[in-house]
Amino acid sequence: MPRIPLQTPVTAPEASKPLVEKALANNGFLPNLIGLLANAPAALETYMTVSGINARASLSLAEREVVQLTAAHTHGCDFCLAGHTAIVTKKLDLDRSISLQLQRGQATGDARLDAVQTFTKAVIASRGAVSDEALAAFKAAGYDDQQALEVVLGVSLATLCNFANNLGQPAINPELQPFAPGVFAA
Repeated sequence: MPRIPLQTPVTAPEASKPLVEKALANNGFLPNLIGLLANAPAALETYMTVSGINARASLSLAEREVVQLTAAHTHGCDFCLAGHTAIVTKKLDLDRSISLQLQRGQATGDARLDAVQTFTKAVIASRGAVSDEALAAFKAAGYDDQQALEVVLGVSLATLCNFANNLGQPAINPELQPFAPGVFAA
C-alpha cells in the first residue's frame, strides 16, 4: 500500500487532471508514478516537462534509458527499474540479457552504452563533480560536452521519479510487473 495516495483522473487536483489524462492516453494505463506525482501538480508538471525536454536530447533513446536505469538502480527504485526495463525491452528490442544487465547495474559489453552507464554512475556518486578522468573517458567513447550535460539532465529527471517513488512507495503497475526486478529474466 502506498504511503501517499495515488490519484486518478477523477480524484486528481484540477491542475493535475490534464496531465494525468495525457499520461493515461500515452500509456494505455495510468502509471502509479503519475498517480503519485499528481498529488503535487508542480511535481507532475515538472516531470512531464522535463521528460519532454529529455526526449529531445542528442543522446539516443537507448543512451537516455541507460541513464534512467543506472539512476534507478543506484537510487533503489524498483518501480523505475521495471518501467525503464519495459521500455528498453519493448521499444528498443534489445536482447533481454542486455536489458537485465542494465537493470542490475552491470556492464553490457556495448562500449558506448557502458560509457554512458559508467559516466552516469560517476555523476551520481560525485553529485556532478566528476573527475577529469571520468569526463575524459566519456569523451573518449565518442561523447561531447553537450551529451555530458544531457546525462546530468537525465539524472535530474530520474532523481525526481526515483525519490518520489521511494517516498510514496507505490506498487508496480500490473502492466510493468513482468519487467520488475526479480521477475524479469534473460
